[in-house]
Amino acid sequence: MRQTLDLLVEYFSYPFIRYAFIVGVLIALSSSLLGVILVLKRFSFIGDGLSHVAFGAMAVASVAGLTNNMLLVLPVTVIAAILLLRTGQNTRIKGDAAVAMISVGALAIGYLIMNMFSMSANVSGDVCSTLFGETAILTLSKLDVWLCIGMSVIVILFFILFYNKIFAVTFDENFASTTGMGVKGFNLAVAVITAFIIVLAMNLVGSLLISALVIFPALSSMRVFRTFKSVIISSALLSVICASLGIMISVLASTPVGATVVAVNIAAFGVFFAVGALVRRK
Repeated sequence: MRQTLDLLVEYFSYPFIRYAFIVGVLIALSSSLLGVILVLKRFSFIGDGLSHVAFGAMAVASVAGLTNNMLLVLPVTVIAAILLLRTGQNTRIKGDAAVAMISVGALAIGYLIMNMFSMSANVSGDVCSTLFGETAILTLSKLDVWLCIGMSVIVILFFILFYNKIFAVTFDENFASTTGMGVKGFNLAVAVITAFIIVLAMNLVGSLLISALVIFPALSSMRVFRTFKSVIISSALLSVICASLGIMISVLASTPVGATVVAVNIAAFGVFFAVGALVRRK
């Protein structure tokens, strides 16, 4: 145990490890808070759809030779979030169908572009790194850290300042609309913030595993807790703990960061599921 702690201290003396830990925890926190809303509104797979759109945009940016791919990836993902929101409200194309359509299309086009036009000698390695986030989180800069801090502050303030509106719109949009709440504006804000978090989260777990950060903490908390506030608090704490453990295990065991964090979230879901089953029996 002492040897493990000494090894962790040694690893965390390196700035890139500290940056990865800070960003991982902040992204997990923000994703879990938004995840409670998305899961309850039955739109949890928006994270999956937006992450695949971001992958497609990243492929285009890479082929175009942009030095900062965020200049293209972020606007495209935000636009996709707005389109998903509006398309999901269309009676002809339901929300889940819209997500599936955009998700599969963007992923296929992105992969096709990277294979046809990429100048890299290791296309498969680039695709794998983007999809599963194997190395990107270890190359973060101070700017990336501050960007994550800013987005986390925005998400936390959003929940604190608009808690009552979030509660009302999440459970009954029609009632919230009749009371004069700006439901469309609220949904638009959630979609845009989610798009920002998704783009940032690609550095942590990659585009294929982002939904895990959004879904698992919320679903785990719902197995045990029943009130909206307790689910939010539990989801946030659980997500931070799982991200912290996942990153530390990854550092010590030399495993992929994203996959390790997701595996810890899966284990936590199993524990919460078992605890919830025991509580309901009493």
